[in-house]
Amino acid sequence: MFSATPERGLGAAPLVIGVDEAGRGPLAGPVVAAAVVLCKPCPGGLDDSKRLSPKKRAALEPQIMARCAWGLAVVEPAEIDRLNIFNATMLAMTVAVSRLVAALGCEPEAVLIDGNMTPHGRHPEWRWAQARPIVGGDGKERCIGAASIIAKEHRDALMRAAAARHPHYGWERNAGYGTAEHVEALRVHGPTPLHRRSFAPVAQADLFTSRVA
Repeated sequence: MFSATPERGLGAAPLVIGVDEAGRGPLAGPVVAAAVVLCKPCPGGLDDSKRLSPKKRAALEPQIMARCAWGLAVVEPAEIDRLNIFNATMLAMTVAVSRLVAALGCEPEAVLIDGNMTPHGRHPEWRWAQARPIVGGDGKERCIGAASIIAKEHRDALMRAAAARHPHYGWERNAGYGTAEHVEALRVHGPTPLHRRSFAPVAQADLFTSRVA
C-alpha cells in the first residue's frame, strides 16, 4: 500500500502537504519519497528524521501512518541509472504527492518541499505550481518532518530486507551508503542488481571485477 487516509479523518487540520525524500546519496537501493498531510491533533515529537533516534522514528512512523494522510513512492536503482538521481527524486516526489492527492480526493491548499527546489518545471506530471521549497524544511515544518520520517523508515526497512539477500555489504547498518565496509565489499564481491551503476564507486567496482573475471 502506497497511500492512505485515516478512517477518522484529519480533524480541522489544513490540507498542507509536506514532502521529503530518503536515499539520494547511497550507492545501492531505491530513492523513496513521502508526502504527508497532518491530522489535528498531530503526533508529538515530529522533527527532521536525521535528528531523531532510530527508536523515536520507529515509534512515530506507525502513528503518522495511522493518524495522518500520506503517499509513498519508490524509484528503483535501474530507474535511477536511467534518469539520474536528481530526475529520479523529482519523479518520486511527483508520484508520492499524486498518490496522496488521489487518496484525499481533493487538491491541497499548499505543498511544502524540503530543499531548494520543487519538481515544478522539472517533471512533466507535476501540477502543483504553488509548491514552495524550504531549505531545512524537515526541521521547520512538521508536515515535512513527518514525511521525512516515513520515507526514511520505509527505505531503511527495504534495505534491511535486501541485506538478507545480499549479506556482504552491511546494508542493515549502512542503508546502502558508501561506508568503508560497503566500499570494501563492493571491491571484493562486485555490485548487485540493487547497486546504482551510474554512481562512480559502483562503476569503478564493476570495472575492477570485470577485469578480474
